[in-house]
Amino acid sequence: MKTAVAVRVRLFARLREQAGTDRETVEVPRDATVADVYDALLHRHPNLESSRDAVRPAVNEEFADWDAIVSQGDEVTFIPPVSGGAQTAGVMFEVTTEPLDPRRTETAVSHAGAGAICTFTGIVRDNSRGRSVTHLEYEAFESMAVAQMKKIAEEIAAKWPDARVAMLHRTGRLEIGEPSVVVSASAPHRAEAIAACKWGIDRLKESVPIWKKEHASDGTFWIEGDSAISGS
Repeated sequence: MKTAVAVRVRLFARLREQAGTDRETVEVPRDATVADVYDALLHRHPNLESSRDAVRPAVNEEFADWDAIVSQGDEVTFIPPVSGGAQTAGVMFEVTTEPLDPRRTETAVSHAGAGAICTFTGIVRDNSRGRSVTHLEYEAFESMAVAQMKKIAEEIAAKWPDARVAMLHRTGRLEIGEPSVVVSASAPHRAEAIAACKWGIDRLKESVPIWKKEHASDGTFWIEGDSAISGS
């Protein structure tokens, strides 16, 4: 049986009024997520906002994702959108050594108001610049890469306010046929979803610090200065 952890919860503005309290302590199982904490609150306070789309979470005074793991003594804060604050289209940003699944990004951007979802998946191919490629290696400045992905999402939000975007990029060794990058964008209409997805992958290639090394029959080559993403 998993040991429970206690986290401190704070609520502000509309959420505070709905719950009738601005703070309390919640116990959740070890390895529980921010979403699990909010579900526990919903069980206690049925009048609390049920849609996570209308709530933004933070852990220890830093904005956090819903799937972030909470620890003993963490302070988890739930707030409605900040008055006058800039919108963000971003819902998921990851740099990972694990295989990529486009269904994850599509699920992340899906919601009741999304009439279209457009996904770009970059695939490792077996040739490049006239060489036969055996496999690729990707290296990333991970923290900066995620920060840049979030900036791209802010750009998308400014251009297409109703869009949502998710980005995943793989690092380490990738074999021929494996996905190296996935970008999904949703919007009420297909034109906006396609445009937002194209903007996302194009800007990712331009500004996110991820580098590709090609392993070919005649040596290895770092690909810099143009397309660092296969399948484009």
